[in-house]
Order: sequence, then structure tokens, then C-alpha cells
Amino acid sequence: MGKILVFGALGQLGQCLAHVVQERNTPGLIFLSEAEGNILDPAALAALFATHRPTHVINCAAYTAVDKAEDEVDLARKINRDGVENLARLCAEHGCVLIQISTDFVFAGAGNEPLLETDETAPLGVYGLTKLEGEQVIPGFTEKYFTLRTSWLYSEFAGNFVKTMRKLGRERDELRVIWDQVGTPTYAIDLAGVILDIIESGSTAYGLYHYSNEGLTSWYDFATAIFELSGISVKTIPIRTSEYPTKATRPPFSVMDKTKIKTQLGVAIPHWRESLKTCVARLNAAE
Repeated sequence: MGKILVFGALGQLGQCLAHVVQERNTPGLIFLSEAEGNILDPAALAALFATHRPTHVINCAAYTAVDKAEDEVDLARKINRDGVENLARLCAEHGCVLIQISTDFVFAGAGNEPLLETDETAPLGVYGLTKLEGEQVIPGFTEKYFTLRTSWLYSEFAGNFVKTMRKLGRERDELRVIWDQVGTPTYAIDLAGVILDIIESGSTAYGLYHYSNEGLTSWYDFATAIFELSGISVKTIPIRTSEYPTKATRPPFSVMDKTKIKTQLGVAIPHWRESLKTCVARLNAAE
């Protein structure tokens, strides 16, 4: 492998990539924080590409504050669309492969069948819309890209649902958690491994792919699994989405079909509960 630039190195996925790279002793990855590699600064980006001459670029930089995005539309669009365009343009100029991370929030989630890459998109909020715009801008510049839509990311790193539930479960007597939103939790360490596997394989089966862990669950059942595996005893009450209003609307059903990534890229995918066990064990060990 040649040099690989990773943007958004301090976010959850960026930290997971750094962890997996260290575990595997994978050479050639250059991790860039926002200060070191701002995807909204075309001149600075051009200098980075000229200096490092990467073969691949992994974009982990994103505006991910789903509710806040409803009020910060311009900023969300700059990061999630314009920043991606800046990277796609430079990847095209330098002939390198772009790996872009997207989201299940591009879907309205009105059905109950696993969602295919070819299914109609209809984002319910600004976050999903701007991430979709980021997806759509790439093919206008380059054919050499892998866009990976994922969902419900968690890990030992950064802030996420698993760490929040473990904290709240220890602090409170009871918790109310939504049961009528269904999706698939995804261990960001697994996703990081898949990204590296795709690069190492040298695959040219470019395009859009879905990746999450296998299976499906609700936020309520996810929370109860977290408590069970963590040895936390807390009364957990299932509630409807309508009982917990948020600024941005979430897709009620966003389970993605992973057939394409399994068949075309040979990716093996663990069940969400098995990956959760691994994450919880690591969190427990670190305490």
C-alpha cells in the first residue's frame, strides 16, 4: 500500500482506525486532525495531497450533530457536502481512491424491508440531507470511490450510545428508551477493519455500499443488552418516539441490506450482539 490520508482523525471512526492500524501494524496511514487537515480549506488540502501523494483518502470528517444540524444548516452542508467535494476533486486530480462514510439517515425509513443501495433516498432532516448531498457530489469528479453507509456507530472511543447508557445506567434508578425506532448497531472497530480490508484487497469494485453489523434491534433492546453485558441493574422503560421529541426526525426503520458488500467485496460481518460483547469487555477492562 502507498500512503493513506485519514481526515477527521480525532472523531470516533478516526480513533477506531488508528486503533486497528496499531493492532495490525499497518503502514502508510497519516492521521490528520481538523487543524492538520481541514477539508474546507482547498489550498491546504492541495498542499497535503502534493506533499504526501496518497493512493487512498479516508474521509472520517463529518458534521454529525443530528439535532443541532437543523439550526446549523450552512455549516452542516459545508462539512458534509462541500468538504467532500474538495476531497473528491483532489482525488480525481491525483488518481487516488476516496473512501467516504455516509449514513442510514439518507432514508425515510417508512418500510420494514432491509434497505438496498438502490432504494429511494428521502432524508427526514438536515444531517441526512447533507450527507446524501456528499454522496451525490463524488461521482461528478471521480469513479474511484467507495461510499460506505453505516448506522448507529459505537465503540470505546469518543461519545456514543453505549458509553452514555453505561454512565446513565449507573447514575439513575430508571431510564426511558425508545423502542419504535429499529436499526442495526455498528461497532466502529469492525467498520474500521473493513475499510482497511477494502484498501488492502486492491479492489476496483467501486461504488456505494451498505455496512453495519448483522441483525436488527430497537434502541430499547440495544440499551437492555448493554446493561446486561455490563452487569448494570437499572429499570428500563420502553417509550415511543412521540414521548421523546427531538428537533430532527429519525428514520423509524433503517436496517440496511448488506448483500452487495458481502458478495462484491467478500466482507464477513459479525452480529451486532457479538460485537457489543467485545466492546463492553474492552470498556470493562479499561475501568
